[in-house]
Formats: sequence, C-alpha cells, structure tokens
Amino acid sequence: MKRVATIGECMIELRHTDARTLALGFGGDTLNTALYLARAGRDKGIQVDYVTALGDDPYSQSMLDGWREEGIGTDLVARLPGRLPGLYIIRTDERGERSFTYFRSAAAARDMLRDGRDAQLAERLAGYACLYLSGITLSILDADQRQALMTTLDRLRSGGTQVAFDSNYRPAGWPRIDEARRWMSEAFRRCDIALPTLDDEQRLFGESDIAACLERLRSAGVGEIVLKRGGEGCVVWPAGAESSMIPPARVGKVVDTTAAGDSFNAGYLYGRLIGKDPAGAAAIAGRLAAAKIQYPGAIMPRAAMPDLDAS
Repeated sequence: MKRVATIGECMIELRHTDARTLALGFGGDTLNTALYLARAGRDKGIQVDYVTALGDDPYSQSMLDGWREEGIGTDLVARLPGRLPGLYIIRTDERGERSFTYFRSAAAARDMLRDGRDAQLAERLAGYACLYLSGITLSILDADQRQALMTTLDRLRSGGTQVAFDSNYRPAGWPRIDEARRWMSEAFRRCDIALPTLDDEQRLFGESDIAACLERLRSAGVGEIVLKRGGEGCVVWPAGAESSMIPPARVGKVVDTTAAGDSFNAGYLYGRLIGKDPAGAAAIAGRLAAAKIQYPGAIMPRAAMPDLDAS
C-alpha cells in the first residue's frame, strides 16, 4: 500500500443554473487531485487521504460523506466546532466565461494547522509516499501556519516522503505579489516534483520563456519538473536527463477546462506511483486531463474515467 496525502481547502460551490437558481456542489484544487488520484489508484494499492479542516455543520458532513464514497481517507480532517467551510459562487456569462465570488475569510481550513495540529500532522504522515499541495493551500494560511507547513515538509522529506507542488497562482488569494513569490519559492525549495503551469509562473515570476522558468526551478533544487502548457502539452525535465516536450492528448470537443490541471496532476502522480518514468507519467496525465475537459464542472462521472493503463 502506498499512501498519499493532499492538503488544502474544499469549499461549498453554488453554481448559477439561471439568474435566480443555484445548484449546490463542492470544489477545491487539491481535493480534485485527491479524488482523481483515488479513482485511478483504487485497484493499484494507492490510498489517498485528504488533509484540511471543516466545521461541524451539515455541509461539512456532506463533504466528508462524498469523499469517503470516492475512497478518499478522511481521518486527517480536523473538525472545528462552530466553524464552516468556505463558499464560492460561479456565474457564467453569455460567452460561457466563468467568474467566481468567494466567501472564505472565516473558513475552517484557514486554521487547519493551529493548536498543535502541525506537529500532529507531521507525525501522522510519517511513512507516506507523497504529500501534495498547491499555491492555494499556501494562500489560505497565515504566515505562522505557512512556516509550520514548511517545517512539516522538511521533516517529512527527511523521512523519505516526496513532496509534490503546483504553484497554481491565483492573484486574488494573495494581498501582494511579493508575498506570493516568497512562499511559492519556499515551497519549491522543499519540492521533489514540481507541477506548475507556465502561464502562472510567468505572471508570478515574470519569466520570458520556458527555459528561464525551468532554470529557476532547477536552481531552487527541484529534481523533477513538469511544466504544464495547456493545449500545447507539457515539458518534462527529470533530474540527470534532458528536458522533453510531451504533446497533448487528442480531444474531440472541449466543454469545460475546470480542473484540467488538477486532473493532470493526479494522473502524473498516479503514473509515478505505479512505476512509470516521467515521460510515461506525463502521457497518462494528459489522457486524464483530456477526458476531464470533455465534461462540465470539476469532476467528471466515474464511468467517464479513461483507462490510464492503456498504452
């Protein structure tokens, strides 16, 4: 059994179906990755656990119930009495473009590493194969909790746990760009597998091209880099080898790109966990992301999951 944990925030999602009607769901970048990895690894000896904090309200309980149905472990979820999850509303305009309104300043997940929970987490994750987090994970925490998380990453890596990180830069989540740069850089320095998107990195660090981005990440000590480029595929640069371009998987019709990167990350981690080399894992990741974007919303139906073991 290989155990993987993802850490971050899942929120209540309200999506406009018309001007006055909202549909209820749940969503979050690291949760999306956890879910797709749990589906892929169900019969491969991969157990995925989610790390976050929720309240003791009915919506928090619904989230937990849904995660368990997908095979995601919830023993690492803190329940904070009297607290609530964050919430966001999706509105789609006449061109199909989506906009988001967030209500998350008092979300339980913002305090997930307080009151000694950081030390408890480091102990409970000892022996895990991998811990995955994103820039959104960092953005919801205050400076003290971010530093506690960095200490936890150091401790886990010293015990053999790999750290995978996607910067997933969202400017609205950060008060200042220099603060985002600082903490993203701290995470990259503690990262074994980097899974960023080129557009995000260029917005955050101002690099002019792929080579500059790759060199910065390599200089930070990242051993394995997978730079996502949307519809242009990705660049894979394993330690001790040359970088290579991996073309995108073919897609019949793009319906919704929500969670394309999250599903890609899940596919890549799955590939590496079952023993594929980085290029092979990237090809698996591309197939999963290509399947996802042919369905609306972050989570496609289970029956639509592609055969990730097909060559």
